[in-house]
Amino acid sequence: MKSILVTGGAGFIGSHLCERLLLENNRVICVDNFLTGKKENIIGFLNNPNFKLIEKDIVEPISVEEKIDEIYNLACPASPIHYQKDPVQTMKINTIGMINVLNLAKEKGAKILQASTSEVYGDPEVHPQTEEYRGNVNPDGPRACYDEGKRCAETLCFDYLRTYNLKIKIVRIFNTYGPNMAVDDGRVVSNFILQALENEDITVYGDGLQTRSFCYVGELVDGLMKMMNTEDSVTGPINLGNPVEFTVLELAEKVIQLTGAESKIIHQVLPVDDPRQRKPDITKAKNILNWDPKINLEEGLLKTIEYFKAKV
Repeated sequence: MKSILVTGGAGFIGSHLCERLLLENNRVICVDNFLTGKKENIIGFLNNPNFKLIEKDIVEPISVEEKIDEIYNLACPASPIHYQKDPVQTMKINTIGMINVLNLAKEKGAKILQASTSEVYGDPEVHPQTEEYRGNVNPDGPRACYDEGKRCAETLCFDYLRTYNLKIKIVRIFNTYGPNMAVDDGRVVSNFILQALENEDITVYGDGLQTRSFCYVGELVDGLMKMMNTEDSVTGPINLGNPVEFTVLELAEKVIQLTGAESKIIHQVLPVDDPRQRKPDITKAKNILNWDPKINLEEGLLKTIEYFKAKV
């Protein structure tokens, strides 16, 4: 039995990861301060003897008595509404918090997987985005606390590899959706579904021709675990996302169709630095991890709609 620590374990992706790790008979230590994570996401695990919750902000030093074999670092607000609410705290999570988690991995001799993001590519001038592309990020914009914070976190991981020979893994996560998404996260999938379920107008920013690629959360978790189980020489970064591309307008129309809503689509001003295109090149994920997502958008949306129906 491995002992695995998951920071941000009560969040959207983290809670699904904790569930999978428990199902595979691991000891799971969830670290979360519930800044954006929800206790309801992990309530079903609290009586499991192999699950332990530590309510903690990773910006503060982390002390764990148990042995730790692996660490998944998912602790960071991931939606613009949440990470822009306190940009200084967001940057602290990605720098001071990253250092604290890396120091814990160093102390315990544990492998660490850093959940980075497609936002390190900014508003890309290369399409689809490969891991070699260095990005087009505005360091002074309102999204920079997250975009540049995650870029800095990747740098810190590689510095710990070079300085301390720490075993690191880095994945860059593209748009992910599914059950356990927060109702108030402001991201496009949850926004559209909630608006449709209430028969409200569906808000599309800009002309709606900007593209996104949507990966169902269960398949994303598969990719995280496959990456953690690679040889130590495999450090990444590796893109994880569904390479099938949709416009935001196509997503809005699909949600209206699947919910049977009478909603109309309205347009509002595009936020600053909102990327025009998002599509991962997953050649490395296919070749190195044998990972290739299969759940299509309609199938995943139906599962997500059922989750939000129960919520509202």
